[in-house]
Amino acid sequence: MKTTLDLPDELMREMKLRAVIQGRTLRDLVAEFLRQGLGLSATTPSPVQSPGGMVTLNGGGLPVIRCRADAPAAQMRPQDLLALEQQTQAEQDMGRASSAV
Repeated sequence: MKTTLDLPDELMREMKLRAVIQGRTLRDLVAEFLRQGLGLSATTPSPVQSPGGMVTLNGGGLPVIRCRADAPAAQMRPQDLLALEQQTQAEQDMGRASSAV
């Protein structure tokens, strides 16, 4: 059954992040949370995050995305990565600014 819920943005971000980290769909994760909240048993066991997963949480709860050893970013200096991030952000900002007009 489809349902529309108006949830806080920070809650949705956390649920989406957990779904990605656990390799699950948001639908399955939310269904499991609702079952737990209602005291119902889960219909299927929760998948365990694979040790080789690309996304993990650090000690502070922030996502850490690992790349393959041969990924271009692995060969870049921190200054170059920062410049690339700033360039990409500027391009996205310009795109949003022009579409808002």
